[in-house]
Parts: sequence; structure tokens; C-alpha cells
Amino acid sequence: MNMIPDFEAKAFFGRRDGRSWRRRSLLLIPIAVVGIVGFKIADHGDPAVAAAPPPNVSVAVPLSRDVTEWDDYIGRFVPSETVEVRPRVSGQVMARHFRDGDIVQKGQLLFTIDQRPFLAAQAEARASVASAQSAVTLARADLGRVDRLTGDDAVSGGEIDALRAKLQSAQAAFAGAQARLRQRALEVEWTQVRAPVAGRISDRRVDVGNLVAGGEANTGSLLTTINAQDPIYFSFDASEALFLKTKRARENGEPATAVEIRLQDETGYKWQGKLDFTDNGLNPSSGTIRGRATIANPKNFLTPGMFGNMRLAAGGHARVLLIPDTSIQTDQARKTVLVVGADGTVVTKQVTVGALVDGLRIIRTGLSSSDQVVIAGMQSATPGSKVTATRGKVMPEAAPLSPNSSIPVAAQASFAT
Repeated sequence: MNMIPDFEAKAFFGRRDGRSWRRRSLLLIPIAVVGIVGFKIADHGDPAVAAAPPPNVSVAVPLSRDVTEWDDYIGRFVPSETVEVRPRVSGQVMARHFRDGDIVQKGQLLFTIDQRPFLAAQAEARASVASAQSAVTLARADLGRVDRLTGDDAVSGGEIDALRAKLQSAQAAFAGAQARLRQRALEVEWTQVRAPVAGRISDRRVDVGNLVAGGEANTGSLLTTINAQDPIYFSFDASEALFLKTKRARENGEPATAVEIRLQDETGYKWQGKLDFTDNGLNPSSGTIRGRATIANPKNFLTPGMFGNMRLAAGGHARVLLIPDTSIQTDQARKTVLVVGADGTVVTKQVTVGALVDGLRIIRTGLSSSDQVVIAGMQSATPGSKVTATRGKVMPEAAPLSPNSSIPVAAQASFAT
């Protein structure tokens, strides 16, 4: 049996007298107290974490405002009149009286054709008129002398009838000579080719010195073309649905005639006009109908062939609710808005939206004028949670006047000298 030697026990425990035990007992008491305190501290749990305050959001009631509802169209500017300038007489072009691309006025002289052959023909026609007039005077005198002798039966009735026929023939020849003179005068006038309408003229198609052929319709030589640009037309195609909507508005006493047009590099609708023509039938292949608006263009800035975005006031005026477009969330095919209730709880409302007006979206259905819509801090607001709402205000914001990204930029540049 293993026994601990006495000397080892003494070395380990010290001497077995009372004083040694008492000293060791006094040393062990503080250690025990420290251990108990440390155990209590370790056993004590962490204090509870304080609950986070509700997030702050900004809310506002929808803005109630009267708006004009528009329908959008895309079209092209076309001239109100287009004329091909062709000569009425043949001859050599002697002078040109305009610069290519000028704005010309109605009746302005454009070309001069050699007048000499036509002046000679006019002089000949004038001589023919004088000769025919002399023949009429002679025939009238002969008939007058015979008429004084009819009472004495000195002249037969057949001779009198012949003289009367001769006078009538001379009068007819005189009228024909006068007509030929007027025709020759017209030909002289036509040697001066003038602008039939006011507008912007194209470049010349015939230079001075060339021979041109006159004629009717398209048989004459083309000299140039003129496009009338003030007023100018805006031609567009409308779908059957938009056409029906416009017809319904007219039946309800809301004539849709006012239009506004925006060019490619413009952010706002600067050009105003009126709808003045709708075609008499829809195109069966495309299901669209052609329309036309008239726009004033006194400075001739609008040019035929330019594209534009047009809006037509087909819906009239209406009182609507508007909220910031950023407040609208998309959930698949639904449009939703976050609304804060009276107890600070966030709820979701499904809405039907309309057009965008100065950064504000028209709400057709789903909201009332007293709803507190979240307009800022939507990231912190979740449906069913509590929030701290601060009052805000819905204000329209005009679109910034920034250039369109489709405007081409310069390909090269150099330092100015």
C-alpha cells in the first residue's frame, strides 16, 4: 500500500502545529472571497440594449391643381405651299435676280428671259390691230352710204346684206387682232419670271445663258422651287384610339384645337398652333389618320422636313392630385405609394397614375387629398412599421434647361488666334 512519507507530507503541508495551520487558513480566506466575487460577476448577465427610435420620414398631402391634359404625337414640318417655278415661254435666260436660299416675296422678279423676239411679235400684233381697225372703219362707211340710198330703191337688198356682212367680218377680224395683241403682251410679261408665292427659294436649276423651254404643267424647264414657310404646317399621323378620344372630347363640348410643339433640341414646348385639318378617312393598312396643324413662323426658323413632338389638348381642363414622381414605387405591374396613418404606421396604397407635370405625377385613383404621402426617407419606411413623420410640401419643379444628348458635338477643335 502506497503511503506518503512523513517527511513529504511535512514539506507539502508544513508543520502540523497549530500556528502553521492558522497562517494557511488566513491566507486561503481572501482567495476564496475573491473567487466568490469573480464568480458572481461572471454569472451576472449583460444589461438589456435600449430600443432604437422610429426612423424619420417627410410626408405631405397631395397637391390639388387644375391641369390641361395632352396627347402626344410625332410628326414633321411641311411647307404650307410648294411651287415649282417654270417658264411660260421659251428663250434664253438673260438674268437672275435672287440668291440661292433667299426669302422672296410674292411677285418678286426671279429670272429674265430674252424679250426681243416677243417684243417683235407684240409690235406685229399691234400693226394687225391697226389694220383690222381700218377695215372696220371702211366697212362701216360703205354701209352708211348705202343705207342713205335704200329709200330710192337705188341699191338692191342683196348688196346691202353683203356690205353688212363685210362690216361684221371686219369687226370679227379686229377682235381677233386685239386678242393676238393681248397674247403677245402676255408673252412679253412672261419673259419676267416672278415668284408666285412668298417663301424661301431653293437654289437655281438653270444658269444665265441657258435656253429654257416654256410650256404648261410640267412640260417647261424647272428653274427653282419655293416653299412657303409662314405659316408652316405640321403633319402627323394619329392612331384610331387617339382619334376616337378627340372625337369624344368634341362631342362633349371640348374642342381640341390647340397644339404645342417641341423640337429635337428643346426641353419645353415652345411653338404654339392650331389643328386645322383631319383627313376624311383612316388608312386601312396602318389604322392611322392624317392630321395637320398650322404654326406661325414669322422668322422662318421652322424648316420643312424637321421632326417635332406635338401635344394636343384633347382632354380639356381637370382638377387632379399630384405627388412627386419619386414617391411612386413599382411592384411588378402595380404602382404603389407609402402613406403614414394617424398612429404613425406606414401602409401601402395602390394607385393609378397619369401624365408627368413639372416633376409631379398625376394620381387618377387610389389617393385622397388628406393622405400623408411619404415624399422623403422611403428607404427607412416599411409597410407596417412605425415612423416619425415631419411635415413637408409638394412643389412643382420645372425641367432644367439642359441640352439634348442627341445634339451632335464638334469632332475637332483648335485654339482661337
